[in-house]
Amino acid sequence: MPNVIAINAQASQSIIAAQATSDDMLLESIADGNRTAMHILYCRHNVRVYRFILRIVRDATTAEDLVSQVFLDVWRTAGQFQGRSQVSTWLLSIARFKALTAMRQRRFEDIDQEDVRQIADGADTPETSLDRSDTSAILRACVQKLSPAHREIISLVYYHEKSVEEVGQIIGIPQSTVKTRMFYARKQLADLLKGAGVDRFAA
Repeated sequence: MPNVIAINAQASQSIIAAQATSDDMLLESIADGNRTAMHILYCRHNVRVYRFILRIVRDATTAEDLVSQVFLDVWRTAGQFQGRSQVSTWLLSIARFKALTAMRQRRFEDIDQEDVRQIADGADTPETSLDRSDTSAILRACVQKLSPAHREIISLVYYHEKSVEEVGQIIGIPQSTVKTRMFYARKQLADLLKGAGVDRFAA
């Protein structure tokens, strides 16, 4: 029994130590086959990766499958990470590639506008009171009405808090293009919010 307790204590200390390490250090450990480091990295980032993919593919089951593929790639290719960007940026780059590939395979390159209209209609009725939950619902509906390119920019900058440089790395476009898309995305979103009666958030 004492041996079992000692082993459990050692395992707990290993997990605590891994949780305190940076993402870059975790990747180094993953490259060496450290499963605990892989588990910690997954726990840190799987939710954000899932939400990012879901905004692209708009299907929960597909998003869940792609998250598994993303982290399987991480397990296989951790040693190839060169530290030119944040680990989270690298993960979203992999996620974006997987999501767009899945979209092409399913021939869903264009967002289903009918689904978007139904989401919007359910959120922004005239009787809706603008408390926080209702405003969030309207905001989500308006974001969904953006073009895929603009929706992606909004997602990366506001939901994932990525810089212009990082967004450019993830999408593979110049920073000037990122800024241009952001300008038009914010303008379109402001117009949509104003049309939905959320003037105070449309500025």
